[in-house]
Amino acid sequence: MKVFTQSVNFNADKELIIFVEEKVATLEKFHDKIVDAEVFLKVQNTSDKENKVTEIKINIPGSELIVKRETKSFEEGVSSAVDNLKRQLKKSKEKHRDSLIS
Repeated sequence: MKVFTQSVNFNADKELIIFVEEKVATLEKFHDKIVDAEVFLKVQNTSDKENKVTEIKINIPGSELIVKRETKSFEEGVSSAVDNLKRQLKKSKEKHRDSLIS
């Protein structure tokens, strides 16, 4: 699976990019037809502590899954978004399997 990572309003260091790619790559275990993943890391110019926006878009045949998180750190946002995507991918796969059976 190809993972495209974009950082907006800041330059992401290599460690963060590697962390994101490794986390997102774990999603392949839950759905074998993932086309690619797009990850957007944004820093909002606000006084809030939770000014890091993580958005992950997973493309699978027939649909795309998008999760957006606002957190204190990108690592926290990526972990939370990936956990949510795991659930969505499982549901998507079950729906697909159910439609094949009926």
